[in-house]
Amino acid sequence: MKILLVGEYSNVHCTLADGLRALGYSVTVASGGDGWKNYRRDIDLRHRLTPGGHISFATRLLRALPRLRGYDIVQIINPVFFEMRPGPHRFLLDYLRRHNGRLVLGAFGMDYYWAQVNRDIRPMRYSDFNIGPSIRTDAVAQADADIWIGTQAERLCRHAATVADAIVAGLYEYWVTYRMAEGGALAAKTTYIPFPIAMPREGGSSDEADWSDMSDRSDKSDRSSWPELSKEPSVTFVRPLRIFVGISKGRSAYKGTDIMLRAARRLQRAYPDRVRLLVAEGVPFERYRKMMNGSDVILDQLYSYTPAMNALLAMSKGIICVGGGEPEHYDLLGEKELRPIINVEPNEQSVYSALEDLTLHPERIPELKRQSKEYVRRHHDVQRVALAYEALYLGLLRQA
Repeated sequence: MKILLVGEYSNVHCTLADGLRALGYSVTVASGGDGWKNYRRDIDLRHRLTPGGHISFATRLLRALPRLRGYDIVQIINPVFFEMRPGPHRFLLDYLRRHNGRLVLGAFGMDYYWAQVNRDIRPMRYSDFNIGPSIRTDAVAQADADIWIGTQAERLCRHAATVADAIVAGLYEYWVTYRMAEGGALAAKTTYIPFPIAMPREGGSSDEADWSDMSDRSDKSDRSSWPELSKEPSVTFVRPLRIFVGISKGRSAYKGTDIMLRAARRLQRAYPDRVRLLVAEGVPFERYRKMMNGSDVILDQLYSYTPAMNALLAMSKGIICVGGGEPEHYDLLGEKELRPIINVEPNEQSVYSALEDLTLHPERIPELKRQSKEYVRRHHDVQRVALAYEALYLGLLRQA
């Protein structure tokens, strides 16, 4: 089986490719590396927004077209899978559909159905577009709605969902959204498969950031000079509580990181001897991965029901996630025992209270760290996830 994974979000396709290759399949990743995060890929289709960047990208894309055909399975990360407008995506999507076997659409992030369902139907208590019955009116939420609803991007998304042979949702909330989209017409072709994570090797080593003098270093521009240690992260805890926050460029309000960061800074001011804070903003993935090592807590995805890739990577290292861990997502996984995620409501006080409780009750931390690792091992280990994709792909190929 030859597999083409097109586009990238938060290392999903790159990690999945490794898992599928371990099963013996030929896998090619064609992406732009998710912009400044610069994830690994086999066919580099990064679109640099520089003078001459458009022409360079168009030239490389045209030259790559012959390499994007002849696969048994093509999976796109999103209806918009490269950094270009929806119009050219329609042409490229139809090209991929015409010159390959089965097409799988990823429901992994922002798209028309995510915006429309959560604005109009609001199946969840909160999301990127609603808090309870109220629609979010902040600038970022409105901008995303303007991009996807009533536009060429909407038409592209609906076309992709129509021509796809299957839709894979990587989080509980995307699964719910796509099952309700188009009056339930997409439910039959929508499957939930958890995001893949490469578990750290037991007994191995990792490059670990030195937290000895890094209290809220978000204002330091030369992060490359930060010292690093090399030692295995453990599930033990020694004060101070080390809190890590990763910020995506231009997406802080969308993900709720701005609110979570305010809560963390309040906590640091209230307990200066017990809390340290490290902020990573706009750094490449390899640097980001090293920076989070040695942390006790990661703050991620305020408006989510489920931990996403950044939080899952951290949890695989024994770092506790404060963010989305609603009961519905545990139920979808069939998880009856582990509860490692400190679930918070989408407001600053809820985040602050959760962090303060950890600060004042550090005896909870070792067990939460242990459960965090076990949670990822049970549900997100790349080998387990790759087997689920294998079953989906082989099932599609068996269809007449």
